[in-house]
Amino acid sequence: MKRSLVLITFLAFLFWSFTAKNEKSTTNNMWGFFGHKKINRLAVFTLPPEMFSFYKEHIEFLTEHAVDPDKRRYATEGEAPRHYIDIDHYAHGGVDPFTVMPQKWNEAVEKYTEDTIQAYGIVPWHVQVMVGRLTKAFKDQNFDKILRYSAELGHYVGDACVPLHTTENYNGQMTGQRGIHGFWESRCVELFSEDYDFFVGTATYVEDLENFVWKRVRESHYAVDSVLNFERKLTTAYPTDRKYAYDNRGNRTIKTYSREFSKEYETMLDGMIERRMRTSVISLGSLWYTAWLNGGKPDLNKINQKDISEELKKEIEEENKAFEQGGNIKGRSHDH
Repeated sequence: MKRSLVLITFLAFLFWSFTAKNEKSTTNNMWGFFGHKKINRLAVFTLPPEMFSFYKEHIEFLTEHAVDPDKRRYATEGEAPRHYIDIDHYAHGGVDPFTVMPQKWNEAVEKYTEDTIQAYGIVPWHVQVMVGRLTKAFKDQNFDKILRYSAELGHYVGDACVPLHTTENYNGQMTGQRGIHGFWESRCVELFSEDYDFFVGTATYVEDLENFVWKRVRESHYAVDSVLNFERKLTTAYPTDRKYAYDNRGNRTIKTYSREFSKEYETMLDGMIERRMRTSVISLGSLWYTAWLNGGKPDLNKINQKDISEELKKEIEEENKAFEQGGNIKGRSHDH
């Protein structure tokens, strides 16, 4: 059974890889939008047969709506802190912040106050909230919510796996490296992710959700120094006209990191971005699977529909309008 499951998943993955390489990204320099969509799409291929057919049928929704939480930052107060945690705010002088920050929400609030926790980010707690919501959606056999929460959970899981989503110096603004956020999570991913190995195996049940999520955040944070120091070291060897280049994005020409500089940085990181993306993919698949199991293992074929409700379509349309109109993000922006 296990051998056949792996074979089915591998064949499906090969099919996706073949088709995906022929698709062009329609994203802006907004993992960025490209990375988040890729993570959600790939996670579908980690699922067991009982879930795979349902998720595969709705893979376009899961892919497209992986970025809804980022769009919502333009319309919803309190959305921005769900995408990060400045864990280094809570410890200085070489102290490991994970030894002083309680993992449990109530204990963290009691120690630092909710205002402080919200100000410096809540992503590890919000991932757990989203798993709870998805679990209830499975219990209720609510088609709309299963799809929406699955897509959005992927976004927060992806964010928890990005090193610069775990530090106050989230865009290099404290070290004269402004722009590094988008460089690491968008530019390098768009340039090199087609060469990454995304055959990550099959989803597994998560016994201890709290520790699982915090482990992802801890792994990310421990990579922050490398993310910043390697870019700083490389910059000293590159004149500005070689570090940056101009790239066409639709009808715009933008200044971005050159392919040459990006490749050198990717080499120095020695596969870090690939590893964090792989971790995002298998973590998301495992959390989808865990929510389904904890939600009573509903027969997804019996609750399947061709399309989401008109009510959910309207809700998504309003969020898209707020995003397209631009304006200011409600809360702190994390640059893409």
